[in-house]
Amino acid sequence: MKNLYNRFWRWHFFAALFITPLLLTLTISGMGYLFYPEVEKKLYADSFFEDSDKTTKLTIDEGIEQAKGAFSDYSLSKIIMLDEPYNTRLTMTNSEGEQKYVFLDDNNQIVGSQDANYTFSNVLRNLHSSLFVGGTFVNYLVELAACWAIFLLLSGLYMTFRKKLFKKAKTETTRIRSRRWHTLVGVIITIPMVAIIFTGLPWSALMGNFIYTAAQENPSIGFPELQQSPPTSEINEIPWITRKNEMPTSNASGHSGHGEHSGAVDYTNENALSIEELIGHIENENIPKPYSIILPGSEEGVFTVAKGSGTGVTGLDVSPDEEVTNYFDQYSGTLISSVGYEEYGVLGKWFTWGIPLHEGHLFGWPNKIINLLVCLAFLYLIYLGFKTWLLRKQKGILSAPPPAKEISIPFYIFVVLLGIIMPLFGISLILVVLIELILWISKSRETSLKES
Repeated sequence: MKNLYNRFWRWHFFAALFITPLLLTLTISGMGYLFYPEVEKKLYADSFFEDSDKTTKLTIDEGIEQAKGAFSDYSLSKIIMLDEPYNTRLTMTNSEGEQKYVFLDDNNQIVGSQDANYTFSNVLRNLHSSLFVGGTFVNYLVELAACWAIFLLLSGLYMTFRKKLFKKAKTETTRIRSRRWHTLVGVIITIPMVAIIFTGLPWSALMGNFIYTAAQENPSIGFPELQQSPPTSEINEIPWITRKNEMPTSNASGHSGHGEHSGAVDYTNENALSIEELIGHIENENIPKPYSIILPGSEEGVFTVAKGSGTGVTGLDVSPDEEVTNYFDQYSGTLISSVGYEEYGVLGKWFTWGIPLHEGHLFGWPNKIINLLVCLAFLYLIYLGFKTWLLRKQKGILSAPPPAKEISIPFYIFVVLLGIIMPLFGISLILVVLIELILWISKSRETSLKES
Protein backbone atom coordinates (compact mmCIF):
# COMPACT_ATOMS: atom_id res chain seq x y z
CA MET A 1 0.00 0.00 0.00
CA LYS A 2 2.94 2.30 0.64
CA ASN A 3 4.06 1.75 -2.95
CA LEU A 4 0.57 2.70 -4.18
CA TYR A 5 0.56 5.86 -2.04
CA ASN A 6 4.01 6.92 -3.27
CA ARG A 7 2.95 6.49 -6.88
CA PHE A 8 -0.11 8.70 -6.37
CA TRP A 9 1.93 11.26 -4.46
CA ARG A 10 4.64 11.46 -7.13
CA TRP A 11 2.26 11.88 -10.06
CA HIS A 12 0.11 14.27 -8.05
CA PHE A 13 3.17 16.41 -7.35
CA PHE A 14 4.45 16.61 -10.93
CA ALA A 15 0.99 17.13 -12.41
CA ALA A 16 0.40 20.06 -10.07
CA LEU A 17 3.82 21.51 -10.85
CA PHE A 18 3.33 21.53 -14.61
CA ILE A 19 -0.34 22.41 -15.10
CA THR A 20 -0.86 24.98 -12.33
CA PRO A 21 -0.26 28.01 -14.63
CA LEU A 22 -3.02 26.75 -16.94
CA LEU A 23 -5.33 25.93 -14.04
CA LEU A 24 -4.92 29.43 -12.64
CA THR A 25 -5.75 30.96 -16.03
CA LEU A 26 -8.79 28.73 -16.57
CA THR A 27 -10.13 29.25 -13.05
CA ILE A 28 -9.74 33.02 -12.95
CA SER A 29 -11.18 33.52 -16.45
CA GLY A 30 -14.03 31.15 -15.57
CA MET A 31 -14.83 33.19 -12.47
CA GLY A 32 -15.04 36.33 -14.58
CA TYR A 33 -17.23 34.62 -17.16
CA LEU A 34 -19.77 33.67 -14.47
CA PHE A 35 -20.84 37.29 -14.27
CA TYR A 36 -20.60 38.37 -17.91
CA PRO A 37 -24.37 39.10 -18.27
CA GLU A 38 -24.34 41.41 -15.23
CA VAL A 39 -21.14 43.13 -16.37
CA GLU A 40 -22.30 43.54 -19.97
CA LYS A 41 -25.65 44.98 -18.95
CA LYS A 42 -23.71 47.73 -17.15
CA LEU A 43 -20.95 48.22 -19.73
CA TYR A 44 -23.20 48.20 -22.79
CA ALA A 45 -26.42 49.65 -21.33
CA ASP A 46 -26.70 52.20 -24.13
CA SER A 47 -26.59 49.57 -26.89
CA PHE A 48 -28.64 47.00 -24.98
CA PHE A 49 -31.49 49.15 -23.69
CA GLU A 50 -31.49 52.73 -24.97
CA ASP A 51 -33.30 54.22 -27.99
CA SER A 52 -31.73 56.13 -30.85
CA ASP A 53 -32.55 59.80 -31.40
CA LYS A 54 -34.64 58.86 -34.46
CA THR A 55 -38.37 58.36 -34.00
CA THR A 56 -39.28 57.14 -37.49
CA LYS A 57 -40.64 53.60 -37.31
CA LEU A 58 -38.88 51.20 -39.70
CA THR A 59 -39.55 47.58 -40.52
CA ILE A 60 -36.84 45.22 -39.35
CA ASP A 61 -35.82 44.69 -42.98
CA GLU A 62 -35.35 48.42 -43.40
CA GLY A 63 -33.33 48.52 -40.19
CA ILE A 64 -31.16 45.69 -41.52
CA GLU A 65 -30.71 47.59 -44.79
CA GLN A 66 -29.52 50.65 -42.85
CA ALA A 67 -27.06 48.48 -40.91
CA LYS A 68 -25.73 47.06 -44.18
CA GLY A 69 -25.27 50.59 -45.47
CA ALA A 70 -23.49 51.72 -42.32
CA PHE A 71 -21.15 48.71 -42.37
CA SER A 72 -20.79 48.03 -46.05
CA ASP A 73 -17.96 45.51 -45.63
CA TYR A 74 -20.19 43.27 -43.51
CA SER A 75 -23.15 41.04 -44.33
CA LEU A 76 -25.92 39.86 -42.03
CA SER A 77 -25.62 36.33 -40.66
CA LYS A 78 -27.81 36.24 -37.52
CA ILE A 79 -30.64 38.17 -35.89
CA ILE A 80 -31.24 37.89 -32.15
CA MET A 81 -34.72 38.82 -31.02
CA LEU A 82 -34.78 39.49 -27.28
CA ASP A 83 -37.48 40.19 -24.71
CA GLU A 84 -38.08 43.68 -23.38
CA PRO A 85 -36.21 45.76 -22.43
CA TYR A 86 -33.40 44.46 -24.69
CA ASN A 87 -32.83 45.82 -28.17
CA THR A 88 -32.61 43.54 -31.21
CA ARG A 89 -29.05 42.42 -31.99
CA LEU A 90 -27.73 41.81 -35.51
CA THR A 91 -24.59 39.76 -36.05
CA MET A 92 -22.74 40.93 -39.15
CA THR A 93 -19.72 39.15 -40.64
CA ASN A 94 -17.12 40.30 -43.16
CA SER A 95 -15.18 38.29 -45.71
CA GLU A 96 -12.41 37.57 -43.20
CA GLY A 97 -14.82 36.07 -40.68
CA GLU A 98 -14.69 39.03 -38.29
CA GLN A 99 -17.98 39.89 -36.62
CA LYS A 100 -19.71 43.06 -35.58
CA TYR A 101 -22.83 43.38 -33.41
CA VAL A 102 -25.34 46.08 -34.41
CA PHE A 103 -28.25 46.98 -32.12
CA LEU A 104 -31.70 48.15 -33.26
CA ASP A 105 -34.22 49.85 -30.98
CA ASP A 106 -38.01 49.39 -30.95
CA ASN A 107 -38.23 51.52 -34.12
CA ASN A 108 -35.53 49.32 -35.74
CA GLN A 109 -33.19 52.31 -35.83
CA ILE A 110 -29.47 51.75 -35.19
CA VAL A 111 -28.53 52.43 -31.56
CA GLY A 112 -24.90 51.30 -31.55
CA SER A 113 -22.41 48.64 -32.55
CA GLN A 114 -19.64 46.50 -31.07
CA ASP A 115 -16.56 44.74 -32.38
CA ALA A 116 -17.32 41.12 -31.41
CA ASN A 117 -13.68 40.36 -30.61
CA TYR A 118 -13.58 42.87 -27.78
CA THR A 119 -16.83 42.37 -25.88
CA PHE A 120 -16.40 41.35 -22.26
CA SER A 121 -17.92 37.89 -22.75
CA ASN A 122 -15.94 37.07 -25.89
CA VAL A 123 -12.63 38.22 -24.41
CA LEU A 124 -13.11 35.98 -21.37
CA ARG A 125 -14.44 33.12 -23.50
CA ASN A 126 -11.40 33.27 -25.78
CA LEU A 127 -9.05 33.39 -22.79
CA HIS A 128 -10.84 30.52 -21.05
CA SER A 129 -11.09 28.20 -24.05
CA SER A 130 -8.02 29.01 -26.16
CA LEU A 131 -5.76 31.37 -24.15
CA PHE A 132 -6.23 34.04 -26.89
CA VAL A 133 -4.00 31.93 -29.13
CA GLY A 134 -6.47 29.43 -30.55
CA GLY A 135 -5.60 26.53 -32.78
CA THR A 136 -5.86 22.81 -32.26
CA PHE A 137 -2.72 22.51 -30.12
CA VAL A 138 -3.87 25.13 -27.61
CA ASN A 139 -7.35 23.61 -27.45
CA TYR A 140 -5.79 20.23 -26.69
CA LEU A 141 -3.57 21.85 -24.07
CA VAL A 142 -6.55 23.39 -22.28
CA GLU A 143 -8.40 20.07 -22.39
CA LEU A 144 -5.32 18.25 -21.09
CA ALA A 145 -5.10 20.63 -18.13
CA ALA A 146 -8.76 19.95 -17.30
CA CYS A 147 -8.19 16.18 -17.47
CA TRP A 148 -5.14 16.30 -15.22
CA ALA A 149 -7.04 18.54 -12.80
CA ILE A 150 -9.51 15.69 -12.34
CA PHE A 151 -6.59 13.33 -11.69
CA LEU A 152 -5.22 15.80 -9.12
CA LEU A 153 -8.53 15.96 -7.28
CA LEU A 154 -9.13 12.20 -7.26
CA SER A 155 -5.56 11.26 -6.37
CA GLY A 156 -5.61 13.86 -3.58
CA LEU A 157 -8.82 12.32 -2.28
CA TYR A 158 -7.20 8.86 -2.18
CA MET A 159 -4.10 10.11 -0.35
CA THR A 160 -6.18 12.04 2.15
CA PHE A 161 -8.16 9.00 3.29
CA ARG A 162 -5.25 6.58 2.90
CA LYS A 163 -3.05 8.52 5.33
CA LYS A 164 -5.90 10.20 7.23
CA LEU A 165 -4.27 13.54 6.52
CA PHE A 166 -7.37 15.48 7.58
CA LYS A 167 -6.86 14.55 11.24
CA LYS A 168 -5.32 17.17 13.47
CA ALA A 169 -1.99 16.15 14.95
CA LYS A 170 -1.18 16.69 18.62
CA THR A 171 1.68 18.96 17.65
CA GLU A 172 1.50 20.67 14.28
CA THR A 173 4.25 22.41 12.38
CA THR A 174 3.38 25.07 9.81
CA ARG A 175 3.92 22.52 7.04
CA ILE A 176 1.66 19.90 8.61
CA ARG A 177 -1.05 22.49 9.24
CA SER A 178 -0.82 23.69 5.65
CA ARG A 179 -1.01 20.11 4.38
CA ARG A 180 -4.02 19.35 6.56
CA TRP A 181 -5.92 22.37 5.26
CA HIS A 182 -4.90 21.47 1.73
CA THR A 183 -6.48 18.03 2.16
CA LEU A 184 -9.62 19.35 3.89
CA VAL A 185 -10.32 21.90 1.16
CA GLY A 186 -9.62 19.25 -1.48
CA VAL A 187 -12.12 16.82 0.04
CA ILE A 188 -14.82 19.50 0.22
CA ILE A 189 -14.53 20.70 -3.38
CA THR A 190 -13.68 17.46 -5.22
CA ILE A 191 -17.24 16.56 -6.24
CA PRO A 192 -18.40 20.09 -7.26
CA MET A 193 -15.10 20.81 -9.03
CA VAL A 194 -15.20 17.55 -10.99
CA ALA A 195 -18.80 18.41 -11.95
CA ILE A 196 -17.75 21.87 -13.15
CA ILE A 197 -14.88 20.44 -15.19
CA PHE A 198 -16.93 17.66 -16.78
CA THR A 199 -19.77 20.00 -17.72
CA GLY A 200 -17.20 22.15 -19.56
CA LEU A 201 -15.90 19.27 -21.68
CA PRO A 202 -18.52 19.62 -24.49
CA TRP A 203 -16.38 22.53 -25.75
CA SER A 204 -13.13 20.55 -25.62
CA ALA A 205 -11.25 19.57 -28.76
CA LEU A 206 -11.02 15.78 -28.42
CA MET A 207 -13.48 14.68 -25.76
CA GLY A 208 -16.05 17.29 -26.81
CA ASN A 209 -15.99 16.00 -30.35
CA PHE A 210 -16.24 12.43 -29.06
CA ILE A 211 -19.25 13.32 -26.92
CA TYR A 212 -20.97 15.07 -29.80
CA THR A 213 -20.27 12.22 -32.21
CA ALA A 214 -21.63 9.71 -29.69
CA ALA A 215 -24.79 11.79 -29.29
CA GLN A 216 -25.16 12.16 -33.05
CA GLU A 217 -24.59 8.50 -33.92
CA ASN A 218 -26.74 7.14 -31.09
CA PRO A 219 -30.12 8.93 -31.14
CA SER A 220 -31.37 6.92 -28.16
CA ILE A 221 -28.83 8.67 -25.91
CA GLY A 222 -28.18 11.80 -27.99
CA PHE A 223 -30.66 13.55 -30.25
CA PRO A 224 -32.86 12.52 -33.18
CA GLU A 225 -31.56 12.66 -36.73
CA LEU A 226 -33.07 14.93 -39.39
CA GLN A 227 -33.02 14.74 -43.19
CA GLN A 228 -30.50 17.54 -43.60
CA SER A 229 -27.90 19.40 -45.65
CA PRO A 230 -24.71 20.67 -43.98
CA PRO A 231 -24.81 24.03 -42.16
CA THR A 232 -22.58 26.78 -43.53
CA SER A 233 -20.90 27.81 -40.28
CA GLU A 234 -20.60 27.13 -36.57
CA ILE A 235 -23.43 28.91 -34.76
CA ASN A 236 -22.98 29.65 -31.07
CA GLU A 237 -26.58 30.74 -30.53
CA ILE A 238 -27.95 27.33 -31.53
CA PRO A 239 -28.28 24.86 -28.62
CA TRP A 240 -25.11 22.78 -28.18
CA ILE A 241 -26.83 19.49 -28.95
CA THR A 242 -28.11 20.63 -32.38
CA ARG A 243 -25.29 23.06 -33.21
CA LYS A 244 -23.63 20.71 -35.69
CA ASN A 245 -26.84 19.15 -37.00
CA GLU A 246 -27.22 19.09 -40.72
CA MET A 247 -30.19 21.27 -41.55
CA PRO A 248 -33.23 20.23 -43.58
CA THR A 249 -33.63 21.87 -46.99
CA SER A 250 -36.27 24.23 -48.34
CA ASN A 251 -38.33 23.23 -51.35
CA ALA A 252 -36.90 25.48 -54.09
CA SER A 253 -39.14 24.18 -56.87
CA GLY A 254 -42.15 26.22 -57.97
CA HIS A 255 -41.01 29.41 -56.23
CA SER A 256 -40.11 31.53 -59.20
CA GLY A 257 -41.59 34.96 -58.59
CA HIS A 258 -42.86 33.97 -55.14
CA GLY A 259 -42.40 36.12 -52.08
CA GLU A 260 -42.42 39.67 -53.40
CA HIS A 261 -41.63 42.01 -50.56
CA SER A 262 -40.15 45.35 -49.62
CA GLY A 263 -36.86 45.46 -47.78
CA ALA A 264 -33.85 43.28 -48.42
CA VAL A 265 -32.44 40.11 -46.97
CA ASP A 266 -28.77 39.34 -46.87
CA TYR A 267 -28.42 36.46 -49.29
CA THR A 268 -28.79 36.73 -53.03
CA ASN A 269 -32.23 35.21 -53.42
CA GLU A 270 -35.00 37.63 -54.33
CA ASN A 271 -37.68 34.98 -53.89
CA ALA A 272 -36.95 34.30 -50.20
CA LEU A 273 -39.10 35.66 -47.39
CA SER A 274 -38.21 38.94 -45.76
CA ILE A 275 -37.33 38.87 -42.07
CA GLU A 276 -40.57 40.72 -41.31
CA GLU A 277 -42.54 37.97 -43.05
CA LEU A 278 -40.55 35.26 -41.29
CA ILE A 279 -41.27 36.81 -37.88
CA GLY A 280 -44.96 36.64 -38.73
CA HIS A 281 -44.63 32.88 -39.31
CA ILE A 282 -42.64 32.52 -36.08
CA GLU A 283 -45.41 34.29 -34.15
CA ASN A 284 -48.04 32.08 -35.83
CA GLU A 285 -46.13 29.07 -34.44
CA ASN A 286 -46.35 30.64 -30.96
CA ILE A 287 -42.57 30.79 -30.53
CA PRO A 288 -41.94 33.52 -27.93
CA LYS A 289 -38.81 35.63 -27.57
CA PRO A 290 -35.91 35.29 -26.95
CA TYR A 291 -34.70 33.43 -30.01
CA SER A 292 -32.03 33.72 -32.70
CA ILE A 293 -32.61 33.64 -36.45
CA ILE A 294 -29.82 32.21 -38.60
CA LEU A 295 -30.14 32.96 -42.31
CA PRO A 296 -30.06 30.35 -45.07
CA GLY A 297 -26.74 29.80 -46.78
CA SER A 298 -28.05 28.68 -50.14
CA GLU A 299 -31.21 28.44 -52.24
CA GLU A 300 -31.99 25.14 -50.54
CA GLY A 301 -31.14 26.40 -47.09
CA VAL A 302 -33.60 27.16 -44.31
CA PHE A 303 -34.18 29.78 -41.67
CA THR A 304 -33.05 28.35 -38.33
CA VAL A 305 -34.90 29.75 -35.33
CA ALA A 306 -33.32 28.57 -32.09
CA LYS A 307 -33.77 28.90 -28.34
CA GLY A 308 -30.76 27.70 -26.32
CA SER A 309 -29.82 27.27 -22.67
CA GLY A 310 -26.11 28.03 -23.10
CA THR A 311 -25.75 30.58 -25.89
CA GLY A 312 -23.16 32.92 -24.42
CA VAL A 313 -25.33 35.91 -25.41
CA THR A 314 -26.66 38.26 -22.74
CA GLY A 315 -30.44 38.02 -22.60
CA LEU A 316 -30.77 35.02 -24.94
CA ASP A 317 -30.54 32.01 -22.64
CA VAL A 318 -33.64 29.99 -21.75
CA SER A 319 -34.31 27.13 -19.34
CA PRO A 320 -32.93 23.78 -20.60
CA ASP A 321 -36.40 22.27 -21.01
CA GLU A 322 -37.32 25.21 -23.30
CA GLU A 323 -34.52 24.49 -25.77
CA VAL A 324 -35.72 24.06 -29.33
CA THR A 325 -34.30 24.38 -32.83
CA ASN A 326 -36.85 25.15 -35.55
CA TYR A 327 -36.29 25.01 -39.32
CA PHE A 328 -38.48 27.24 -41.53
CA ASP A 329 -38.77 27.02 -45.32
CA GLN A 330 -37.18 30.19 -46.68
CA TYR A 331 -39.85 30.61 -49.38
CA SER A 332 -43.15 29.68 -47.77
CA GLY A 333 -42.28 30.19 -44.11
CA THR A 334 -43.58 26.69 -43.35
CA LEU A 335 -42.16 25.10 -40.22
CA ILE A 336 -40.41 22.07 -41.76
CA SER A 337 -39.18 20.39 -38.60
CA SER A 338 -38.34 21.06 -34.98
CA VAL A 339 -35.97 19.45 -32.49
CA GLY A 340 -36.81 20.16 -28.85
CA TYR A 341 -35.46 19.20 -25.44
CA GLU A 342 -38.06 16.46 -24.97
CA GLU A 343 -36.65 14.66 -28.02
CA TYR A 344 -33.06 14.60 -26.73
CA GLY A 345 -31.61 11.37 -25.39
CA VAL A 346 -30.05 11.00 -21.95
CA LEU A 347 -26.67 12.37 -23.07
CA GLY A 348 -28.24 15.32 -24.84
CA LYS A 349 -30.35 16.23 -21.83
CA TRP A 350 -27.41 15.86 -19.46
CA PHE A 351 -25.31 18.41 -21.32
CA THR A 352 -28.28 20.70 -21.93
CA TRP A 353 -28.44 21.05 -18.14
CA GLY A 354 -24.67 20.76 -17.64
CA ILE A 355 -23.61 23.67 -19.85
CA PRO A 356 -25.65 26.35 -18.01
CA LEU A 357 -24.55 24.76 -14.73
CA HIS A 358 -20.94 25.23 -15.84
CA GLU A 359 -21.63 28.81 -16.96
CA GLY A 360 -23.40 29.61 -13.69
CA HIS A 361 -26.93 30.48 -14.80
CA LEU A 362 -28.87 27.22 -14.46
CA PHE A 363 -30.65 28.28 -11.26
CA GLY A 364 -29.88 31.96 -11.02
CA TRP A 365 -27.62 33.71 -8.52
CA PRO A 366 -27.20 30.67 -6.22
CA ASN A 367 -25.56 28.85 -9.17
CA LYS A 368 -23.14 31.75 -9.69
CA ILE A 369 -22.27 31.98 -6.00
CA ILE A 370 -21.69 28.23 -5.65
CA ASN A 371 -19.45 28.17 -8.73
CA LEU A 372 -17.58 31.23 -7.50
CA LEU A 373 -16.98 29.73 -4.05
CA VAL A 374 -15.80 26.45 -5.56
CA CYS A 375 -13.37 28.31 -7.85
CA LEU A 376 -12.06 30.45 -4.98
CA ALA A 377 -11.60 27.30 -2.88
CA PHE A 378 -9.74 25.68 -5.80
CA LEU A 379 -7.36 28.66 -5.98
CA TYR A 380 -6.82 28.38 -2.22
CA LEU A 381 -6.19 24.66 -2.63
CA ILE A 382 -3.46 25.38 -5.20
CA TYR A 383 -1.91 27.97 -2.88
CA LEU A 384 -1.87 25.56 0.07
CA GLY A 385 -0.38 22.80 -2.07
CA PHE A 386 2.53 24.94 -3.20
CA LYS A 387 3.01 26.37 0.29
CA THR A 388 3.25 22.84 1.69
CA TRP A 389 5.81 21.89 -0.96
CA LEU A 390 7.95 25.00 -0.35
CA LEU A 391 7.95 24.32 3.39
CA ARG A 392 9.16 20.76 2.69
CA LYS A 393 11.53 21.64 -0.15
CA GLN A 394 15.24 21.42 0.55
CA LYS A 395 17.47 24.15 -0.79
CA GLY A 396 18.88 23.50 -4.24
CA ILE A 397 16.78 20.45 -5.08
CA LEU A 398 13.21 19.86 -6.30
CA SER A 399 12.32 17.61 -3.35
CA ALA A 400 9.95 15.57 -5.48
CA PRO A 401 8.31 12.50 -3.93
CA PRO A 402 10.51 9.42 -4.43
CA PRO A 403 9.59 7.00 -7.24
CA ALA A 404 7.85 3.77 -6.27
CA LYS A 405 10.19 0.79 -6.35
CA GLU A 406 7.63 -1.69 -7.60
CA ILE A 407 4.82 -1.73 -10.16
CA SER A 408 1.49 -0.83 -8.57
CA ILE A 409 -1.32 -2.71 -10.31
CA PRO A 410 -4.19 -0.80 -8.57
CA PHE A 411 -2.62 2.53 -9.55
CA TYR A 412 -2.30 1.58 -13.19
CA ILE A 413 -5.85 0.23 -13.27
CA PHE A 414 -7.03 3.58 -11.92
CA VAL A 415 -5.14 5.69 -14.47
CA VAL A 416 -6.10 3.40 -17.36
CA LEU A 417 -9.78 3.77 -16.43
CA LEU A 418 -9.36 7.55 -16.32
CA GLY A 419 -7.58 7.35 -19.67
CA ILE A 420 -10.54 5.53 -21.19
CA ILE A 421 -13.00 8.10 -19.82
CA MET A 422 -10.77 11.01 -20.90
CA PRO A 423 -8.94 9.98 -24.11
CA LEU A 424 -6.51 12.91 -24.16
CA PHE A 425 -5.47 12.09 -20.59
CA GLY A 426 -4.93 8.50 -21.72
CA ILE A 427 -2.71 9.61 -24.59
CA SER A 428 -0.64 11.80 -22.27
CA LEU A 429 -0.12 8.82 -19.94
CA ILE A 430 2.03 7.17 -22.62
CA LEU A 431 4.46 10.09 -22.44
CA VAL A 432 4.42 10.12 -18.64
CA VAL A 433 5.14 6.37 -18.44
CA LEU A 434 8.01 6.75 -20.92
CA ILE A 435 9.54 9.55 -18.83
CA GLU A 436 9.18 7.48 -15.66
CA LEU A 437 10.77 4.51 -17.41
CA ILE A 438 13.72 6.60 -18.60
CA LEU A 439 14.25 7.98 -15.10
CA TRP A 440 14.06 4.50 -13.60
CA ILE A 441 16.61 3.09 -16.09
CA SER A 442 18.91 6.06 -15.49
CA LYS A 443 18.75 5.65 -11.73
CA SER A 444 19.29 1.88 -12.00
CA ARG A 445 22.46 2.45 -14.03
CA GLU A 446 23.76 4.97 -11.50
CA THR A 447 23.14 2.49 -8.70
CA SER A 448 24.91 -0.29 -10.61
CA LEU A 449 27.93 1.92 -11.29
CA LYS A 450 28.19 2.87 -7.62
CA GLU A 451 27.98 -0.77 -6.51
CA SER A 452 30.65 -1.82 -9.01
